[in-house]
Amino acid sequence: AEPESMAEVAFHFNAPDKLAYTARLLRKAWLKGARVVVLSPPEAIEELDRHIWLVGQGDFVPHARPGDPPAVQRHSPILLTDRLEGGDAAAVLVNLQAGAVDEPAAFARVIEVVGLDEADRAAARQRWRAYTAAGIEPLRHDLKQSGA
Repeated sequence: AEPESMAEVAFHFNAPDKLAYTARLLRKAWLKGARVVVLSPPEAIEELDRHIWLVGQGDFVPHARPGDPPAVQRHSPILLTDRLEGGDAAAVLVNLQAGAVDEPAAFARVIEVVGLDEADRAAARQRWRAYTAAGIEPLRHDLKQSGA
């Protein structure tokens, strides 16, 4: 049997505006044809939805949210959700929640977006340790340095 492939986990640190950055990331992923699930705190979904509408400069970036019909959620290239269901298959998971993803191996890539505030950074350090403990070596992208 093939060894189980490890998920690639990438932390994007120092996002000046976490949701605006995530919306730009989603637009890029959608333009490349990737299917993305965004795991978000329930209270942030509304605002993230608004950012996605604004990011495209007139492009519609198709996405579904909790409460949309199941078929819409299934067929949407971008799914915003506050909890992962077994059937949420996607190449990429963007995690905006405080806790680490339970089964990162279910996705080809997990992207952790980390803002500037200390609470967010502290939660990110915990998630980093959780992934390392699971045998995953996360990648680090510092947005301050890349000028994103």
